This record gives sequence, C-alpha cells and structure tokens, in this order.
Amino acid sequence: MSPFVIITTALASLGASKLRTGLALLGIVIGVAAVISTMSVGRGAEQSITERIEALGTNLLFVRPTNTGPASRSTLTIDDGEALLDPLLTPSIVAQAPEVSTSGVVVAGRENTFAQIVGVTPEYEFVRSYSVSSGQFITNEQVVTRDEVAVLGSEVAETLFGFRDPVGQTLRISGRQFRVTGVLESRGGTALGNLDGQILVPITTAYYRLSSQRTTQGGIAVQAINVQVEGIDSMDKAIQEVATSLRLRHRITDDDDFTITSQEETIETLTETQETFALFLGAIAGISLLVGGIGIMNIMMVSVTERTREIGIRKAMGAKWRDILLQFVSEATLLSLGGGIAGAVLGIVLSKLMDGREIIGQNFETAVSGDITILALAVAAAIGLFFGIYPAARAANLHPIEALRYE
Repeated sequence: MSPFVIITTALASLGASKLRTGLALLGIVIGVAAVISTMSVGRGAEQSITERIEALGTNLLFVRPTNTGPASRSTLTIDDGEALLDPLLTPSIVAQAPEVSTSGVVVAGRENTFAQIVGVTPEYEFVRSYSVSSGQFITNEQVVTRDEVAVLGSEVAETLFGFRDPVGQTLRISGRQFRVTGVLESRGGTALGNLDGQILVPITTAYYRLSSQRTTQGGIAVQAINVQVEGIDSMDKAIQEVATSLRLRHRITDDDDFTITSQEETIETLTETQETFALFLGAIAGISLLVGGIGIMNIMMVSVTERTREIGIRKAMGAKWRDILLQFVSEATLLSLGGGIAGAVLGIVLSKLMDGREIIGQNFETAVSGDITILALAVAAAIGLFFGIYPAARAANLHPIEALRYE
C-alpha cells in the first residue's frame, strides 16, 4: 500500500468514531499544551532575570568575606576597598563601592514594612548602575557628616507612601528618624535580591547608627565590595589583582578569607539553575503526555477488538501482515500528531495570554521558542508511535479464520 492510501484509510477510520477520536485527542492536546506553557514560563523567567542582572553590568566583581555566618565577623573593611584603586597593584580596576548591609523595621506614619538597609557610598550609583527617579542619590557630604538620610527602592516607597512623593518626607528605621532624599527607579528582583525592596543610606550612617560591626583587626567591617573592571576582557586579570592586593593587606599565607565572584559567573549559575527548573516543569507536564499515550493505546485496543472481522476480511483478500501493522500504527501516530498540533497552538496561546500578567500574586513573563514547540510535537508523535505498536502488532497477528469467526 502506498503512503497516501495508508494515511487516507487511517483518517477515514479515525473519522468513523468521532467521540472516541476526540477523547484520545484531548489527552494529547492537554499534555502538549501543558509542556509548552510550563516550559515557556521557565524560559521567560530565565530571560527576565538574566536581563536584569546584565543591566547591572557584566564587568563587575563582588568581593565578600568567607565567613558570612550570623555570629562571624567580616574580614573586609572600607580601607580594603580604597586599596583596590591603587594604580600600581590594581590597574584594571575602575571603581569600587563597599556596602554595609543590615535590616530592620521601617515606619512612615501608619505604614510600616521590614526592609533591607544598605549603607553605600556615592560611587555605588555608578558601579551598580542605579538610577534615581526623583530626588538625589547619597552624596559625599552626607557620608562625611553621617547624615540620617535615605534613598528608597520603588517598592518600599510605594508601600510606605503610596502615590505621594516620598522626597522630603521622614521615616523611622530601627527607631531612628531619617529624611527621604531620593527614590530609585524600579529594578525588579534578581539573583542578588529584590533591589526594589532596599533602602540605601550613607555607609557611615549605617555603620555608626545601625550596625557598628568591626573586623577582628578593628576596622570598619563591610559585607561586600563591589568592583567595576575597565572591560569584560580584563576580568581574569582583575580577579588576580584584587586577590593579590587583599592577600598582601590581610597578610594571608594560607587560605583566603574572602571570595571573588564575577557578574558573568552569577549569570551562568543562574542560567543553569533556571534551565534545570524549566526541564523539571516540562517533565511534570510531560506526565500528562504519557497519560495521553496510554489513552491512545487503550482506544486503539478497543478499535482492534471492534474491527476484528474487518481485519479478517482484509487478510482473506490478501492484505499482508505489514499492511495491517502500518494501518494501525498510522492511526495512532496521526491521532497523537493531530493532538500535538492542536496542543501546540493552545500552549502558545496560553503562553501569550500569561505573558506580563499577574497570576496568584506573581507576574509571569513567558518566552515561546521554536525548539520547545518542535520538541513537544516530536515527543507527541513518538508517544503515539510507541503506544500504537502493541495494538497494531496484535491486529496484524490475528489469524484470518479466527478473525472472521469473531462475533
């Protein structure tokens, strides 16, 4: 039999029992739609977070103390950061911005929230690519005089002040009164935390008014030093320069008491994590495809039973074992492929509808790509082929005399 005859015969057989065919299609449609929509959500989340991190700059290094436990002391100081600007030891470094981090309850009028408080220098705005939507950033004068001023993340500003302009207003951080001097543009959540939920204050204010943690040597401790490198090509060289400078300052002869990570490493780690998560979601959704395949096998088994006499007549008229096998395999494959196409359309539509919408408190961003769609269709066709082989083999192996006697 020619391929055209096999396909047309298979379509005619499927069309003879529309309800049964529709129910079998439904399982595949739901499975494929679930795979495409869930993997699109995972891919969209990966792209969104990666874009946000890249917006901070790819030529960044993050220097942090090795001992970061709650009871441990930081080994990094403000002076360590300033030493990284030495043109002889660290010529690849353009700028540095230390930070002192703490947290506390923030109160403004009747509103309150729990926020991360980050003590920074004016260079922090440049190094971390921050932008102020209203007011101004932390100034050198405010750092020197330890002014109790604050620059709010957009989320904190909305929580505490709603639609009012926060600039010029006052709030209390851990019982101390601060004046709002600026509001940051929205940055969203990244692997580095929710940047919109932060409050920035002068680093000296954070240390002397809110934290006051010192190193074992007595210097002003910082939780991290953000370092900007002159170019992405100089990253490896800059890492070596920073490590050498800190080892000399800390007189290290054994293990380092600090770690250096790059923005690029953060992006790579995040990408791997998100890809694993997307595959996990796809695997869960793929279970519904497996169930759909079992449904196809059950329906094909019923079809073989109902068409036993038809199979006997065709064999008596000269139909070969291969012809019967191809007939039923074709029906199962067409069934799953048709359901796969319909499911792909439904999955793409669902992904587009979810894109940018807030569902159960989460803002979904999706990214539909051709490889996801092709993979889902290929898996659907393979499932139809796999689960159609047994019923097809059973039909092909029927003895013509026994098949003709079947009532």
